[in-house]
Amino acid sequence: MAEAQKNITVADLSTACPNTWCPGCGNFGIEIAVKKAFGELINEEKIKRENLTVVTGIGCHGKIADYLNVNSFYSLHGRSIAPATGIKIARPELSVVAMAGDGDAYGEGLDHLVFAAKRNINLTVIIHDNRVYALTTGQVSPTSPKNFKGKSTPDGSLDKPINPLELMIIAGATFVARAFAGDAEFLREIIKEAVTHQGFAFVEVLQPCFTFFNTYEYYRGGVYHLENHNPADKSAALEKAREWDYSDSAAPKIPLGIFYQVEQPTFDRLMRE
Repeated sequence: MAEAQKNITVADLSTACPNTWCPGCGNFGIEIAVKKAFGELINEEKIKRENLTVVTGIGCHGKIADYLNVNSFYSLHGRSIAPATGIKIARPELSVVAMAGDGDAYGEGLDHLVFAAKRNINLTVIIHDNRVYALTTGQVSPTSPKNFKGKSTPDGSLDKPINPLELMIIAGATFVARAFAGDAEFLREIIKEAVTHQGFAFVEVLQPCFTFFNTYEYYRGGVYHLENHNPADKSAALEKAREWDYSDSAAPKIPLGIFYQVEQPTFDRLMRE
C-alpha cells in the first residue's frame, strides 16, 4: 500500500473542473474554508483522506462536489443526508460530510435532517443557506424572510421563515453551529470542530446569493462571534438561537459560533453494538 500523501494543500484538494458559480457567490467562501479545514484535519492526522466522503444534494451547493478532490456522491434533491447515513452505517471508519442548501435540506429533505439529528448519526451536515432557491433563479425558500419578493412570490411571501438552529437543538443534534461565508477563516475553524465531533454535527452557513438575494452587507452589519457562552447549556443555546429570527430586521444581531455541543451515544455505534 502506497504511503499516504503528507502536507495536503488547497491545490491538492482542488480539481480541474471549471467553476460555474456566479461571480460573487458565497459558495466560494465555503469552498475555500472546506478545503482548508479538510487539509488541516488530514495533515493533523485527525481524519484520513482516503476515508473522507462528501455527499451533496441538488442546487448551487451541489457543484462543490465537482471542485473537491475527495470521494464524493451526488444524491437527489433533498436527499443528501439519507445516503450519507447509509454510508456511515455501512462503513463506520469513514468521515462523512453531507452538504445541502436551504431549499434542499429545509424543504424537500427536512424529514431526513430531523431524523438524522434525532438519531445522533455520527456525520457532519453543512448547510449552504442563501435563503432563496438560487439554481432555479430566485424562488422563496424556507428561510427567506417574510415579504420576500421572488419569482414565486412577486408580491411578497406571506410565510415566516423557520429557525433551523432552534429546530436542530430541539430535534437532538449534539453539535449545532452557525458561520458566515464572508468569514472563511472562522468557518474553517467551525468545520474542523464539526468534523471531529462524535455525533450529529450541524453547521448552518449564511451564504449570500449575490445574484438573487445579496445579503453581504446585511450580514456584515449584524454578525458577531459568541463569547462567554456555554455550549453544553441547552437553554442558553436555544436563547442564542432565537436571538435572530431570520427576518429582515433593520438592525439584526446575528450570533456566530458553536451554540450547542454535548457528547451522547451515536446511533451507528449503538447499532454496531
